[in-house]
Amino acid sequence: MSSSIARTRNRWSRPNQQRGAVLYVALIVLILLALIGIAGMQVTSMQERMSANYLRTNQAFQNAEADARGVETNIETTIAGGATFASSQEECSPSYDPLTWSNGVSVTASSYTRRVDKCFAASSRRVGVLLSEETGNIYQVTALASDDPTNASASAVIDTIFIP
Repeated sequence: MSSSIARTRNRWSRPNQQRGAVLYVALIVLILLALIGIAGMQVTSMQERMSANYLRTNQAFQNAEADARGVETNIETTIAGGATFASSQEECSPSYDPLTWSNGVSVTASSYTRRVDKCFAASSRRVGVLLSEETGNIYQVTALASDDPTNASASAVIDTIFIP
């Protein structure tokens, strides 16, 4: 009985036959885990930059939307007060392109208003409709705004049609 215990003990405790293969396998696994961690950090960094860019773009869009709504409110209060709103362009000619206009603007916030009801003939919708649906004043409101007035990194342009 004691010889079988000795034989079992000798089988597991022979240092001259151990080669250290577990060390190599552990090092390879550790290197693979480090590479996966580095790739994960790069993906996280890219996602953080994308979300920051989305935030700046969204802020610029919201600022441009607020500016456009402010101009529309100004038009509505001016007309409701009985006065005539003087837009930036009262006539159809020359033609107007919001993209060309925004490329020529150098400030971080600006707006342009164009009266467009004189640019086309009256539609059949106006005949026999309620006075509240009168389309005698139609304005094209274009607003440009950036995410930060002092250090702009994103800008947006809103172009709307407003009927007061």
